[in-house]
Amino acid sequence: MNNIKHLTFAVDQGLRSLPFAALYDGNEFLIEQYSVSLMPSLALTNLEYVDIKSLDVLAMGADTFTEKSPLPAVPVELEIVSNVVWEGKSYLNDGFSTENLKAIRSEVPYRLVHLATHGDFKTGDPSQSFISFGDQELGLHELRELGLHQPPVELMVLSACNTALGDRQAELGFAGLAVLAGVKSALGSLWYVSDIGTLGLIAEFYQQLGKQPIKSEALRQTQLAMIRGDVQFENGALITEEQTFPLPATLEQMGDRQLTHPYYWSAFTIIGNPW
Repeated sequence: MNNIKHLTFAVDQGLRSLPFAALYDGNEFLIEQYSVSLMPSLALTNLEYVDIKSLDVLAMGADTFTEKSPLPAVPVELEIVSNVVWEGKSYLNDGFSTENLKAIRSEVPYRLVHLATHGDFKTGDPSQSFISFGDQELGLHELRELGLHQPPVELMVLSACNTALGDRQAELGFAGLAVLAGVKSALGSLWYVSDIGTLGLIAEFYQQLGKQPIKSEALRQTQLAMIRGDVQFENGALITEEQTFPLPATLEQMGDRQLTHPYYWSAFTIIGNPW
């Protein structure tokens, strides 16, 4: 036996949007046997291993927008990521801009970057695809302007919709282009994800990052916890495998919710370096 524990997929157009973690053989999902990731190009991927457990995170996001629906879970997500489960700094709404991101990283070289916001990918013209920085939209073609390679970001979490979805011109979407722009690993999504479901996944993921040896295994353990029902919303709180997070009144009204369905956990995938 080769004792294989991880599968990296480098696939052609048409297969990149598959949620490989949710492939099912009639008895179990693929993620129950292996951690998985996607790689734009083996030759262009930095495979050096760096232990990220001691790195602080720069977490930024927005919960209110002029022309888009609100994301009420984002303030809780940023608090959990930067102050409860992990250490770092967070910026919400007014502090969430491309200029501020570049200015902050020029002073403090954050190697973990977390963006919680809206995103959308549309085939064709790259300018039609965007990540929202508040009411400013960063086009797909503008991603390199963020200077993510100076210094290289070890992990960029794109907690938004369609951030790992691409086409022939932009393989693996924003997450893939982030890797090509100098990010070693990016966590992105393959479809329009649930705001509340993403909160549960992100909270568990950062807890797992502090325990697992590699990023892809942290995501796998997160997905397994969700499959088992260990991550859920009950009695006005987010319950994860090890912690309980009280929710503000804006989220309590969503009621109890299980997150075991693949819709909640299989959209997110690691792009680039799986370690």
